[in-house]
Amino acid sequence: MDRAATAEKIAELVGPFNKKGITISEATTFAGDLEWDSLTVMDFVAAIEDEFDIIISMNQQAEIETYGQLIDAVTKLQG
Repeated sequence: MDRAATAEKIAELVGPFNKKGITISEATTFAGDLEWDSLTVMDFVAAIEDEFDIIISMNQQAEIETYGQLIDAVTKLQG
């Protein structure tokens, strides 16, 4: 799956988690802009892993701060 298709699928998955209805861009941060707590992040990561049949390690999760970084990581993991 290419990056654009991955981004589209992630956009669908982020919807239910975006309770504040924030406009999401590549630079949107999960902790700062979306104000997600660790439980929300875990639930969202689980949804991403299930959808794409990948595993995002704790180390990788720690490095992913923005929406754009998440798309890149998922695209790479599908490789």
